[in-house]
Amino acid sequence: MTPISLTSYDDPRIAAFRDVRERDLTGRDGLFIAEGEVVLNVLTSPWSRCRARAVLLAERRLTKLAPVLARLEPGVPVYIAPQDVLDGIAGFHLHRGILALGEKPAPLDLDPFLAARPARSVLVGAVGIGNADNIGGIFRNAAALGACGVMVDPGCCDPFYRKAIRVSVGAVLRTPLLIGLPVLQMVERAEAHGYVPLALTPGEGPDLTDLEPPERTLVLLGSEGPGLSPDVLARARPVRIPMASGFDSLNVAATSAIVLHHLTRRRGESRSC
Repeated sequence: MTPISLTSYDDPRIAAFRDVRERDLTGRDGLFIAEGEVVLNVLTSPWSRCRARAVLLAERRLTKLAPVLARLEPGVPVYIAPQDVLDGIAGFHLHRGILALGEKPAPLDLDPFLAARPARSVLVGAVGIGNADNIGGIFRNAAALGACGVMVDPGCCDPFYRKAIRVSVGAVLRTPLLIGLPVLQMVERAEAHGYVPLALTPGEGPDLTDLEPPERTLVLLGSEGPGLSPDVLARARPVRIPMASGFDSLNVAATSAIVLHHLTRRRGESRSC
């Protein structure tokens, strides 16, 4: 790997990195921007489901990142620039000094994927969650606690949004993802493969602490505020996390951690995919 030095933020070779914040909102046609050392490490790791297409670094970061950059596929360009040029390219002060252009993974074929999961497994279904921090937190918890994948309905923000990837500490890049399926179809397809849908709700329902985990579970998480709709709650098994007096709910990412820990660690067992 021979780094390519840049002296101008108008260099056409790095057009994909220009004005990062504005282009986060419009999408990149199957590509994404990853930011920071932790995320770059995941992107170049054997666990990544994504491919790096290019890397852009502050000059000061090159030496430390040499072992990570050595894992890039042959031909992937690594650009380096002074901090002021880097900031001009990104459109803001990039204090981490690391950006990577990545390629999203090919879509999974849902039914073969579900059929091939272990007999004891957990999936996460995210429904209408538009906040990138929450999506990133859910992916981080799913990866850390052994969920086999995350299903994301059309009402969710793109998990490959730069902030979601960063909050997930790169988990979005390595977690099997099934995207675009409306929630009731999500439930129907999962049930066909033996998954029991659990709908998290602050309302009426049995306590999570009393739940004996099913062999296969689909955990449905709704957005903060509206939560899951009545038709979803009617279609799945409502479950609640008991709260202290005066509180009725938790942040959805925190909820995912508690529920996944309960389902994957009950009776001292650890489920893994």
